[in-house]
Amino acid sequence: MKQLANMNVQIVSDKIAGGQAGYQVFETALQQGAKVLGLATGSTPVTIYDRLVASDLDFSQLTSVNLDEYVGLSADHPQSYHYFMQQHLFDAKPFAHSYVPDGTNLDEQAATTAYDDIIAANPIDLQLLGLGQNGHIGFNEPGTPADSTTHKVALTASTIAANARFFDNADEVPRYAYSMGIGSILKAKQILIVAYGEAKAAAVAAMIQGPVTPDVPASFLQTHPNVTVILDEAAASRLD
Repeated sequence: MKQLANMNVQIVSDKIAGGQAGYQVFETALQQGAKVLGLATGSTPVTIYDRLVASDLDFSQLTSVNLDEYVGLSADHPQSYHYFMQQHLFDAKPFAHSYVPDGTNLDEQAATTAYDDIIAANPIDLQLLGLGQNGHIGFNEPGTPADSTTHKVALTASTIAANARFFDNADEVPRYAYSMGIGSILKAKQILIVAYGEAKAAAVAAMIQGPVTPDVPASFLQTHPNVTVILDEAAASRLD
């Protein structure tokens, strides 16, 4: 592991090794008394979750707080992030309390305020993140301010198009999501961000070695005192 721009950067051989490295970050955090884990969905964290499921770590006294959820999808919808977490972690490793934004609450103000209250009541000890190709974290797209809290996000056309294959017809594809804000993320005591593949290399370089700017939301992580970055060699290929 090496220090780059105030971040602890670990380069691994592949996603499986990344899963093991990520698991070790979780294990250490629990040993140091972590009680609240901030979790993420998507393909990137799956190998970490696989390793956590296979471990003897006990989450039954812990709390989890997820980054985001699609607006309009119920918790039992197969494409909801709540469902994803059940499949990949919660069914095998239940927590005392698990929070995911309520996608069925179409009242934006009520839904986002309620989630901010949950985060305030459960300060996050370790927050897991993936990294978008444009530098987004959660659904915080370029232009999102650093002090943002939970908010409703209009999904990009490319995200909507990519998700269409998971639904019977285009009208069912969510157009919006509720997302923890950048300000919310930065309040976590420790942050773990993971990225794999050449397609993420430019975003990784901008996150770690570029200017801190809303144009690259992940660059705000440079201002946090305890960030660990796990990359494969392809994702790290543009670092100086």
